[in-house]
Amino acid sequence: MEPDSLPAELILTHPHQTIGNVVLDWTPQPGSYLEFKGQTYAVLERRHRYHLKSGRYRLHKIALYVQSAQPPTEKSLIQGRWVIGDANCRFNAHSELVRCAVNPSGPCDSCRFYEPWEPQS
Repeated sequence: MEPDSLPAELILTHPHQTIGNVVLDWTPQPGSYLEFKGQTYAVLERRHRYHLKSGRYRLHKIALYVQSAQPPTEKSLIQGRWVIGDANCRFNAHSELVRCAVNPSGPCDSCRFYEPWEPQS
């Protein structure tokens, strides 16, 4: 295994089952998407698993809790992170996982509930 590689166990959240193991060259965060065996998954949670070796705990692998998903086509950059949908809408959740409460599946550009967000001064 290369120094920058990270073993990961992929665990489907519903039904709760391990779908496989992979070695990654990046550290996925909740809200990230990854491809595995031709399917796209959204990362919902990441847990670290450690082993005690030579008197020290060392990262052994990570567990990624995922669900089947389609990557969003609409994204906005807010304070250095990507969120789903149009972040200029009052109802946007500013989240990597949820678009909004009134139109969670989108799209934003034709949403009848769209209201421009105006920051309070």
